Formats: sequence, C-alpha cells, structure tokens
Amino acid sequence: MREAGVDARKRRILQAIIEDYVLTALPVGSRTISRKYETSLSSATIRNEMSDLEEMGYLAQPHVSAGRVPSHKAYRLYVDGLLQNGFAVNDDAKGFFTSQIRQMEDVVTSAAHAIAELTHYTAVVMMPKQLELRISCLQLVPMPRGAALLVIVTDTGAIRDTVIKVSDRLDSDALFAISRLLTERLAGRTLQEVQEMLGVYARMDGPDARVLEGIASLAAQMEKQSAQDTVIIGGSHNILSYPEYSDVEKARAFLTALEKKDQLTRLLSHHEAPFMVHIGGESGIPDMQDCAIVTAGYQVGKGHRGAIGVIGPARMPYLQVLSTLGAVSEALTELLGE
Repeated sequence: MREAGVDARKRRILQAIIEDYVLTALPVGSRTISRKYETSLSSATIRNEMSDLEEMGYLAQPHVSAGRVPSHKAYRLYVDGLLQNGFAVNDDAKGFFTSQIRQMEDVVTSAAHAIAELTHYTAVVMMPKQLELRISCLQLVPMPRGAALLVIVTDTGAIRDTVIKVSDRLDSDALFAISRLLTERLAGRTLQEVQEMLGVYARMDGPDARVLEGIASLAAQMEKQSAQDTVIIGGSHNILSYPEYSDVEKARAFLTALEKKDQLTRLLSHHEAPFMVHIGGESGIPDMQDCAIVTAGYQVGKGHRGAIGVIGPARMPYLQVLSTLGAVSEALTELLGE
C-alpha cells in the first residue's frame, strides 16, 4: 500500500479499517482501531489520521455519528499492495479442489463449485475456445443389440462419449482391434483433420462404416463446442447472504447480469496478468458497480488460457480470495496444461 501522501502510519490504520470492515460489515471507529490493532496510538491520534484519509478519498462516513468505511479507492490501494508484495498460495484449497475431480470433463464445473464453497462468493470459470483440440485416445465399448459406446479423449483431457450403431458382425475383440488401430492413426490429429480423414471412408460400405461415421459426427460436435468460450457459474446465490445485497432490486439485477454471461465472458477473455482485480465500476458491468471481481488465469493445452474468478461485495478478504484462486489456478494448469 503505497500512495503519495499516505505515510506508513496512515497505511497501517487504513489496512486495519479494511480488515475489520471486511469481517464485520460495520463502520469502524477510532476506538476500535486503537483497542484491536494500533494499541500504541491514542483514539485522538487515530481519529485525526482517519479524518485525513477521508479527505483524501480513502474513507467515507455513512452517518454523522458512525465510524468510517473504506471506499473503492481504499480497496484499490490495498489490493495493489497485495499484488506487489506477493502472497502464498492456499495449499489446502488446492487439495480440496483436486479431491473434487471425478472425471476430466467435469473439471470446469468442479472448479466453479469448489471456488464458491471455499470463498462463499459467486464463482466464475471460463474454459477458452480451443480451435486446435487434438485426439489423444479413442475407445469402442461393446453394448447389447448392435450398439457400442464411443469414447474420445482429447489432449486437454476432455472426454466425450456417445452411443453408436455397429454391425452385428463386430464382436468385442473386433471393436478392441478397431479402437487400437484408430487411436494409432488418429492420435495427435486435430478434430478437423479427423473429420476429413473419416468422411471419405464413412461413405464406403462395410462393417466399419457406421463406426467411422459415428466418430466423424462426434468429432464435429466437439469441434463446434471447443470453438466457443464456455463460462460456468458456481454459487450464484452466495452473494445474497451479504448485507450489501439485501435490497431485492439490487439482488435481482445482479442475478440477471450473471445469467447473461456475455459481459463476464468479455471480461474473462481479456485476462492477461496472472491476477486481475476489478473494483466497483472498473469491471464495466453496470449491474456490478458495487462488486469486486477477482480473477486468475490458468493454462489449457498448448497456448490456450482460461480464467477463474470470484464476484462479491467490494468488502472482501482480498488476500484470502487471491490465495484461493492461486491454488485452484495451479491445480487447473496441472490438470489441463501441457
């Protein structure tokens, strides 16, 4: 926390006010700071410093007889200090998130739910579009009545499956042999390349034609899905438990903004720094003017970056949130990165 005119003592007092207000959601008075944080300073000295901070735009006084509350400017100074000085990743949060993963295709949804549970705020996770998604493995599992379960695994660990019709002449041994052969031929190829290769053979008669047609069709669906940014929301109603959103109209506007997702997608898709913090109007989202949006990036496959984030009141324990997002970001990169 460094800013012209804000000396070391003012920074300590401002930090104490922010941390107390985050915990209580109540205006903070000079006696509270003197008793709990700055015991070597008198209430009168702290009151004078708080008056200076108010004139500088870092504090506001909601009522004449009340204490002070931090402004968005104060939160910005506080967060900039955290980002500049660094912070430790929450290893417990990383372990909790990793334990929630059951299948790789659930990783994004699991991340959103884990972040929401760990922070008690609304979580957002964006899986970026991946135009060069490549086949890693292909498996055909026999099913009754001339059917088979087709499973495709990509280089990012994403799994997709579908039931396809197969010839009655293809038993489990034949399906296993076809799976092995196709994995050898298709591994490392993009979804577009797979469609082009299989499209020709699928038009030919033979017991394998239905299999090839099913693979080409599923690859086409996967390519279409991978060409779009996917945003998952977790804990959308968590923010309603905070006093800042006790107003019904304000809460409804927030939930509507979440449902649209387009504004959040634009914000998350321009994630460049390891961590970004948007306080108040900095996000450019009208219905989230009183919120803070804290985000972190993660790596997906070769050269693709996704983003995770937390949305809550500006009165937020930023160090805890940044540490949690850092942990989940590391876990996601380990699971989905190269």
